[in-house]
Amino acid sequence: MGAFILRRTGVMILTALCLTFVVFFLTNLFPNLEKLAKTQGNARMSDAEVVSWLDRNGYGGPMILRYGEWLGVVPGWTREDPQTGEITGRCIDFGMDPADAPRFCGLLQGDLGYSTVSNDEVAHIIGGRLVLTGILMFWAFAIMVPAALLVGVLAGMREGSRLDRSLSTFSIASTATPEYVSGVVFIVLLASSTAGVSSTLSEWGWLGPDGWLGDRNTLFLGSARSAMDGGITFWNFTLPVVTIALYGMGYIARMTRASMAEVMTSQYIRTARLKGVSFRNIVLKHALRNALIAPFTVIMLQFPWLLTGVVIVETLFSYNGFGWTLVQAASNNDIELLLACSIVAVLVVLVTQLISDIGYVLLNPRIRIS
Repeated sequence: MGAFILRRTGVMILTALCLTFVVFFLTNLFPNLEKLAKTQGNARMSDAEVVSWLDRNGYGGPMILRYGEWLGVVPGWTREDPQTGEITGRCIDFGMDPADAPRFCGLLQGDLGYSTVSNDEVAHIIGGRLVLTGILMFWAFAIMVPAALLVGVLAGMREGSRLDRSLSTFSIASTATPEYVSGVVFIVLLASSTAGVSSTLSEWGWLGPDGWLGDRNTLFLGSARSAMDGGITFWNFTLPVVTIALYGMGYIARMTRASMAEVMTSQYIRTARLKGVSFRNIVLKHALRNALIAPFTVIMLQFPWLLTGVVIVETLFSYNGFGWTLVQAASNNDIELLLACSIVAVLVVLVTQLISDIGYVLLNPRIRIS
């Protein structure tokens, strides 16, 4: 097991280096740097002035050298103004004595730089946004995984039955409906006072000042911004959580159903039935653990897959988490922040895959034997 983990960790580090270099190369193409120079400097800069600005701010030089500086394995750049004699550099903060500045300041040292839009530390921005997204993902998984496993197990217990066909249809429909469709539908039906369920409940007198559902004009709130400021409530956090959970739920349910149906036809299940073991004990004690081996991998893969959903849902519901920050960084050409968001996405994908491989080995001892 130790050699397996070390080998997979080495592959993960090599993959992370390759992916981060690709992202660094794409975000540091000259058109992006030119746009950054004209945004930070003067929109009417000439080509020579753009090149001079980029060189003064550390964006000149070979790409591989700047990647090493950003990674923290190459000493940070320094520049001296020929007119004022002021020394600036990647590792020199505002007001810092250049003699006291560290030589290396990159990803390996925990220094992700500063946002070119807000001038705030990128690590501080990413940390706060990840907390908000972590809360959203926690509640989404808390609803998605148990519900998907329940649907998959119930459908796979009696393959071909009416219950199986109904639950399978629901799983396929949820998987085929992307977040930007289901989110808009939920907002129109449940968070609009002039359409859908909220309108009907208002007519019945269940909403409004005298309604028993509370002093509100919609069943749910179509924006999750208040969840960041005033705290999470059932009213403002239900729709984004359900939107994320519903899309990922179909994959897990379908995989669980297929695995459960295969296990229920196994020889040891038939033997247990011939021995007179109750159907409930067969499912819970014999079939369920083996049926959950394949869905475990799918559950872990939901983390990177749902990053796309987080981007859509957080933008749709005005929730300023990691996905919203990624969209804003790309829109504003905030290179340092965009690089940090990409690093987080790469690490989430690689770490979840590593955990998935380790968990699969632990759940299925036959892999270790082979």
